Amino acid sequence: MNRLRSDFWVSAYLRRCGVEGVEAALRKRGAAEAGAVFVKVDRLDGTASLYGPAPQMFLDESGERRFSPVLQDVMPLDIEERMAREIRFDPDLWLVEVDDRAGRHFLDLATED
Repeated sequence: MNRLRSDFWVSAYLRRCGVEGVEAALRKRGAAEAGAVFVKVDRLDGTASLYGPAPQMFLDESGERRFSPVLQDVMPLDIEERMAREIRFDPDLWLVEVDDRAGRHFLDLATED
């Protein structure tokens, strides 16, 4: 099964955040069809978390986009430094930033089943 294009997925994700009353913004636009998507969740209390594409071994046959935690409850500057390295490695990635005191992200996380 084919996976949804990155630009469509990001657009739908931003809309979902808005419907839930959560501020979200596109920080970096990547490759429309297949750019990797990263989501920074800022808790607005000096901590943030970063989610990125799940490793292939955790993906299933459905083609749904899955995420895994990259950094959890760190200073936002730590995430900015990590993303600078990621962008040097893959300039076609997407970065979405979510501001939510509760840390809600609405992402499908990969699990070891």
